[in-house]
Amino acid sequence: MAVAHVLDNYYLGITAIVTVAYQLFFFAIAYSFKFDKLTDLAGGTNFAILAILTLSLSGYHHARQVVASLFLILWAVRLSSFLFFRILRTGSDDRFDDKRDKFFPFLGFWVFQMIWVWTVSLPVTILNSPNVTQYPQHSFGTGRDIAGIVLFTIGFLMESVSDMQKYNFRKSHDGYAVCDVGLFKVSRHPNYFGEIIIQFSIYMIAVSSAADGYVSGQAYKALYATILGPILLTVLLMFVSGLPLSERPKAKARYDKGNNWEGYKRWLDRTSILIPFPPQLYEKMPLFLKRTIFLEFPMYVFYPPSADAGVIE
Repeated sequence: MAVAHVLDNYYLGITAIVTVAYQLFFFAIAYSFKFDKLTDLAGGTNFAILAILTLSLSGYHHARQVVASLFLILWAVRLSSFLFFRILRTGSDDRFDDKRDKFFPFLGFWVFQMIWVWTVSLPVTILNSPNVTQYPQHSFGTGRDIAGIVLFTIGFLMESVSDMQKYNFRKSHDGYAVCDVGLFKVSRHPNYFGEIIIQFSIYMIAVSSAADGYVSGQAYKALYATILGPILLTVLLMFVSGLPLSERPKAKARYDKGNNWEGYKRWLDRTSILIPFPPQLYEKMPLFLKRTIFLEFPMYVFYPPSADAGVIE
């Protein structure tokens, strides 16, 4: 047990070193050449590298390890490929317009990406670690495993389809049009919702050995603690880099430019911010339900200067 615990700490250290080295390599390229095209590719492929590395080093290849690792790889490769394809078409990433020439602010983004990759990978990293694989693993295919596969499939399809729907819409419409097609009829951010489901589904599979009582001690605690990964991803999307950078700023830009604000406002009123829901029902839903069950917090809402926010609330 003690040997496995030491190996586990060594194992986590190796994944951290690999993540830092990998991101710093791409940071050096991005900063030196003021190059935006590799940023998202570096983040996405890093997940795949950690999954392959940890599965290879584990010495064991139980079905649960393989499935969880493949799910992480599949998600990472699909997402990074799409983002790489998109940035090749757009040419630059406006997230870095105020950071690209400033060493420490730009480095700060990459450090943040290191933390994101390493933490969100934790369910697979710990599942593949010696501290867990030292225990006999029960057969894959429990109810929790099947639920994880179903949720992953739903999330993966939702994220993949919505990414392509928005890309194709923007390619065939000007900035005046409101993207309310396909999955964007029932959610303003179906890609984010799909991504959250994906990470919780991988965690559900990874934690199965602990939940079903097949591991104990530090391995048991570590597997449950890896819920930090999907929680961090959810917090980032909801409160840091996802919805906060999209909801209020985009609404304000529409209003300030007079760019089909009325059409955009109608879409906001009818469409759930994250959780898919029929627009006909969402439009008539009481505000307190939108603010609680459907997570449309006041921080996301843009109030035109002429409106009295207190009256609206």
